[in-house]
Amino acid sequence: MNKKDNGGLTVIFAYINEKNRPYSAQDVFSNLQKQHGLGKTAVVKAMEQLAQEGKIKEKTYGKQKIYFADQAQFAELSEADLKAMDSHISDLSTQVEAVSQGCRQLDAELKELNSSLTTEEMMSEIQELKAECSGYRERLEKIKSATNHVTPEQKEKVYKEKHLYVKEWKKRKRLASDMMGSILEGYPKTKKQFLEEVGVETDEDCKVTMPST
Repeated sequence: MNKKDNGGLTVIFAYINEKNRPYSAQDVFSNLQKQHGLGKTAVVKAMEQLAQEGKIKEKTYGKQKIYFADQAQFAELSEADLKAMDSHISDLSTQVEAVSQGCRQLDAELKELNSSLTTEEMMSEIQELKAECSGYRERLEKIKSATNHVTPEQKEKVYKEKHLYVKEWKKRKRLASDMMGSILEGYPKTKKQFLEEVGVETDEDCKVTMPST
């Protein structure tokens, strides 16, 4: 076994004893690969060798092997020691929760800051808005200074005249249509031929559309 393999054995053995909890070879590989650059095959072989040498324990559950530290190497703990450890764990859990809460708050503040405009961006937007407002003011002044304004009375008069003319247009179109319908009842040719012979132009021929009233 080369020096690198021996190093892997040392790292894995120390890790198993330090954590003192059951692990599969995949767990150990995932936890140590990034930091120590261990390959999965090397981890599997190292853990099998450590188990064969009796340095760690091995149990098989179905197709999976679980490895854990030899508990005989650890001194037995009294009830007082266990209670002290539980108390310490509870204190650490409280600290972890407090730190996690602080991290969540800082993360929320960071997201808010990232979504906010910087001072430079805000100044640039203010300048753009000022330029836009200036353009609107110039446009308003031009409208106010124009001499061709239409009064509400004039506008109302135009709309009334439009309504009257459109109404008359519809009336005359209907009369013409009824008259042509009567003529075509005894006319031996088509409507198109009749219109061509008498020289009548329709709205469609002149490409005009009757507006709404």
